[in-house]
Amino acid sequence: MKKVVITLISLLFIISACNQPKGNKAATIKDSKKAVANVLEKYIIANENQDFPMIEQIWAPDSTIILFGTNTEEELIGWNNIKNAIKKQFAAISETYISPSNQYITIGPDQKTAWFAEIINYNFVYKGQAKSFKGVRFTGVMEKRNDGWKIVQAHLSIPAHVNLQTTK
Repeated sequence: MKKVVITLISLLFIISACNQPKGNKAATIKDSKKAVANVLEKYIIANENQDFPMIEQIWAPDSTIILFGTNTEEELIGWNNIKNAIKKQFAAISETYISPSNQYITIGPDQKTAWFAEIINYNFVYKGQAKSFKGVRFTGVMEKRNDGWKIVQAHLSIPAHVNLQTTK
């Protein structure tokens, strides 16, 4: 009888240990936000250092990912098109310095998607001339995959200063 009671108690401990909650959902969301912010920081560092292998780790290598750039013709669909555009950009510019601000990150309810927005100031040298784009809007979507968070959609835009007139 004593063996049966000890066995039952042992089984109860094992079962209760297996049924513990899988962690705090709020903590998981907080950790995911930090991970997404880390990817965005790595993306800036990779661009500044023209570190293409790091860029490859950040983007999903899919044919369906999208990047809309600041130029009209920069409607890039698929990793191969994005990869070629990034390589072309790296060949054309140097001394890149990017400063981000106003970063917003939201983790989706499934905790496998995230969307982000931030403002970046983009400074670089092109054909020997210092250039600067202030207030560039960088938005996008990331997906959590087996090997981490990956960008699957991004958009860069430069704010236009338009004088709107109201009519009476």
